[in-house]
Amino acid sequence: MVQYHRYHHQFCRKGQKHVEEDEESQVLIMECGGSGYFHKRARPKLLSLLIISLLSCSFILAPHLFFNSVSTFSLLYSFGDPFADMGANTPLCSSVSNGTICCDRSSIRSDICVMKGDVRTHSASSSIFLYTSRDENDFVNYGDEEGDEVIQHEKIRPYTRKWETGTMDTIDELDLIAKNEHSGVNHHCDVRHDVPAVFFSTGGYTGNVYHEFNDGILPLFITSQHFNKKVVFVILEYHDWWILKYGDVLSQFSDYPAIDFSGDKRIHCFPEAIVGLRIHDELTVDSSLMEGNKSIVDFRNHLDQAYWPRIRGLIQDEEREAKEKLEKMLHLSPTSETSLNIVKEEQEDRSGKPTLVILSRNGSRALTNENLLVKMAKDIGFRVNVLRPDRTSELAKIYRALNASDVMIGVHGAAMTHFLFMRPGSVFIQIVPLGTDWAAETYYGEPARKLGLKYIGYEIVPKESSLYEKYDKNDIVLRDPETVNKKGWEYTKNIYLDGQNVRLGLRRFRKRLVRAYDYSIAKMNRHVHLQSQ
Repeated sequence: MVQYHRYHHQFCRKGQKHVEEDEESQVLIMECGGSGYFHKRARPKLLSLLIISLLSCSFILAPHLFFNSVSTFSLLYSFGDPFADMGANTPLCSSVSNGTICCDRSSIRSDICVMKGDVRTHSASSSIFLYTSRDENDFVNYGDEEGDEVIQHEKIRPYTRKWETGTMDTIDELDLIAKNEHSGVNHHCDVRHDVPAVFFSTGGYTGNVYHEFNDGILPLFITSQHFNKKVVFVILEYHDWWILKYGDVLSQFSDYPAIDFSGDKRIHCFPEAIVGLRIHDELTVDSSLMEGNKSIVDFRNHLDQAYWPRIRGLIQDEEREAKEKLEKMLHLSPTSETSLNIVKEEQEDRSGKPTLVILSRNGSRALTNENLLVKMAKDIGFRVNVLRPDRTSELAKIYRALNASDVMIGVHGAAMTHFLFMRPGSVFIQIVPLGTDWAAETYYGEPARKLGLKYIGYEIVPKESSLYEKYDKNDIVLRDPETVNKKGWEYTKNIYLDGQNVRLGLRRFRKRLVRAYDYSIAKMNRHVHLQSQ
């Protein structure tokens, strides 16, 4: 479980790597714009002519070289596709020959390996074996104590924070081993599956809702959606609480129960296995990299389908309780008119008003005048619901509240991940404390726009921060948080993350709230108009 999270902001110069760290995402290595990893060099004319000649020949020979040779493709997939840049939107290992292990290690975020053929688990040795009758001359021959020749051996830690070596060292490593199966050798199989498997870890920062979605649930959707639920999930560092928390979501991605890799000692056999998860960006899906151009909206639709059975149950329970309450009131009241008037007033209070949900924080970055914000929002015309989610909160209940909301407000932090539960077209207002503007925009603001939300980032001024009472008004902590963040993670954590609360300047914030109200009312009116047509 995550105990500490970190980030700091560094200036980016063209062509230079820099590191961005944040409480939700630890370290994100980024490449500054321009030429990226490559540097343009002038080439001699003779070399250019030679390249043109070679290309011309390749067009003539290509049909014979590639389309008629399975072994050529196998070698390409095994050792990296030299034509990957020609089809940047097609991931490496998207097509794998039978009896092959193909590993794509090109991403800084995660490694992905694909095994196709006779795939068998062996949890005791943290291994996955692929038995093949392919010619071992295509590979390096290692050999092992069992007498089967090891013709390919790969190692992988199936977690999506590859660049964080310290974190990755805590993730269980798997050995992927291709062996040449000799004729007459019978390899035991306890459970035979006729669908592929996806192997991944729920270790690392699991326990923090940002990481659970960004590092796990979203990459799982990206990696497995093309199987149309005909896939088995095999989980390393398996947690019962994680399965309980996300079981509804997993059921939208797979028709089969998940397997605890370490806890289930049986040998499971699959026709194909993907080891590791693909990840595109922070809390989003790049539709250009997805089969059928699936997007973050499609992911949210899966959440909708996952949670609505539970939500319908909650609604039925509430309706039953309301009916019992009404019957009790009618029984106790001297006249039924009084009770009916109370019910009517409650219904009127709920109708015609946009709903505002405030995600409340405890501890650091708390909103100290939250009660005044609630009063102001009600005066503007909102129906207000204050949520205080924690690690034990049932996601279906949070989803129900945010899915029914028109506006969500919260102070920057991991709970902002719940913007994924909002309907596209809704308003998300993120209150941005001092020193957190880059992280707030990168990890929540930009992804929220990609989901189709109307995003408003409210960057507080020094007087709205509790730090204003601790430091002189000319102190660099208040004047230039970016410079303070450059000093290192401990400064960022101690000052801006753990040492800061927010007291909203209500007059200044009211302008954003009125704008959100007017937008929501206009949207409601458009919806009513369309329904009347």
